[in-house]
Amino acid sequence: MKNILFYKKHQALILFVLLIIGYSTHMHAFTYYQDIDSQNSVNYNEYKGVAVDKENNTPLISASITVNETNISTVTNDEGEFLLKVPKNMADGKITISHLGYLDKIVSLSEFKGQELKIKLSLSVTELSEVTIDPRDPEALIREVIKRKGVNYINDNTIMTAFYRETIKKRRTYVSLSEAVVDIYKNPYESKKTDIIKLFKARKSADYKKLDTLTLKLQGGPTSTLYIDVMKNPENIFTEEMLKFYDFSFDKSTKINDRYIYVLKFKQLPSIEEPLYFGKLYIDAETLAMTKAIFSLNTENKEEVSKMFVRKKPNRAKVYFTEATYNIDYRQKNGKWYYGYGRIDLAVKINWKKKLFNSNYRLNVEMAITDWKKNIDNETLKPKDRLKSSVVISDEASGFSDPQFWGEYNVIEPEKSIESAIKKIKKQLRKLN
Repeated sequence: MKNILFYKKHQALILFVLLIIGYSTHMHAFTYYQDIDSQNSVNYNEYKGVAVDKENNTPLISASITVNETNISTVTNDEGEFLLKVPKNMADGKITISHLGYLDKIVSLSEFKGQELKIKLSLSVTELSEVTIDPRDPEALIREVIKRKGVNYINDNTIMTAFYRETIKKRRTYVSLSEAVVDIYKNPYESKKTDIIKLFKARKSADYKKLDTLTLKLQGGPTSTLYIDVMKNPENIFTEEMLKFYDFSFDKSTKINDRYIYVLKFKQLPSIEEPLYFGKLYIDAETLAMTKAIFSLNTENKEEVSKMFVRKKPNRAKVYFTEATYNIDYRQKNGKWYYGYGRIDLAVKINWKKKLFNSNYRLNVEMAITDWKKNIDNETLKPKDRLKSSVVISDEASGFSDPQFWGEYNVIEPEKSIESAIKKIKKQLRKLN
């Protein structure tokens, strides 16, 4: 079954991350900003911890850490670790740790006592075999989820602060590391207006010697993680027309803090040749709000997938994507859900003519909302201040030499492999100086 009009529309909308493969000339990049405010006085406390499974001490990845009665938050890294910065006047406050399939846990900040705190979460026990699956047609369920987005999700203009990180690894070695703090001017979920981003602060270091004189860059930067907000932009995956190209079915239900969650599986129909998606959607059984989505692109049609992602490349290189996975988490505040965390993982293989060995890269992009407020005055950005979706993060390594570079802003705590990469960058900077 072919639908060229559908496919062109799908292809135009779904370019979350574009890959630029070529030589490091004539690359457009966004401007690097330095914080003009000095950090002479520290007005926050730092709280470091690790979230684990209570039974087996397994690290809980992408668990949400939120300061109660505020919008301040962060997420755990791939090792379950987090570092939370909280204003000093909230030292008597509490935090809530949340993760899919586990009971929320509330911890007083006073329990940290200046040391890393191990926080153990208990499974939300349920006899899955006894859970009554919604008897409705699963396709009807996803239609209802999209229909209710105006009721279930924030419908105010908001300004969100977020931390963004992108990495490129060649085999096990980091060859590019970029980080940024941005402001997101987010429109109501029922609005057709596109969310816009302002860059506040960024740093990047890339080792092009390890890229075989190849420049491999991600186009889109922080804007790429906004496109995967499937509840703000359902047309990117589930338009009315696109729904008929998928097979929907129920998986075993789960729980989030004792609330039943329907797990809706989807995959493209065998008769569809164009690359589409497969994965799982986690839907609150009571409100029918989507709370999480994990899905991947079908990469079997290598040539078509390459066309979707590669902006430009040398003629002597063939580029194949072996993985393209997307992860979105939503958080709840006062009965309304909003985008809290997004992650994109890509695996790329580059075959060079007249070269014996292939080049294999892994690319990771993630962004976590760390604070937000209602945009009561409907502030907006002038076009010249907006971060364009066509940008590539510029090379700027100097920030890595400053241990206080991020100041009071919450970031995703780097896992040990990234910490090691940062140490190497600092060492290289010291040699240069």
